[in-house]
Amino acid sequence: MRVKQLRKEKGLSYRTMAQLCDVDYSDISKIEKGQINITLGTVLELSKALGVEVRELFGFPTREN
Repeated sequence: MRVKQLRKEKGLSYRTMAQLCDVDYSDISKIEKGQINITLGTVLELSKALGVEVRELFGFPTREN
């Protein structure tokens, strides 16, 4: 997943990202490192907080209009 890259591009700290996703801030680091499994709900929250489609979190190309 590209959470760390996208978070840094948006200028978000661990704490801010955690607040936007309603998860513990220490879990953001673990998610970025692939150290914990996350639910679909968390994936959706990450996507929403970062303002990207879920496919972008996984490095898939975005849809062109």
